[in-house]
Amino acid sequence: MAEAKALSMTTITAPAALGMRKNGKQWHALKTAFRPTAGQTSYAKRTEDRKAMAAMKAKEKEMKDEKETERRVLIRRIQAIKDKRAAKEERERYEKMAEKMHRKRVERLKRREKRNKLLKS
Repeated sequence: MAEAKALSMTTITAPAALGMRKNGKQWHALKTAFRPTAGQTSYAKRTEDRKAMAAMKAKEKEMKDEKETERRVLIRRIQAIKDKRAAKEERERYEKMAEKMHRKRVERLKRREKRNKLLKS
């Protein structure tokens, strides 16, 4: 009988009831003792993690480079279309000018505009 009471006493005291915090901030996590060696990992685990990280970074870099090349191709294609349109508009403008004025004067204007364009750029 004494043994039964001793066993029941130990089981009752084992679960510690925390109760209310003194400062009233029950929503905060409970503090635990500082363990300086708790976060340490083995050398093998660290090297494995570094290899995995390096592989992931390499894959990301490869994907970014692929995306960048696609973007540059698209920009180059768009720029070519814009250049063609600008050349066509300029050609039409000179044709319209040629209807109204002499051919040599139109050529002079072309040369002057080219010089101005070069000076601006």
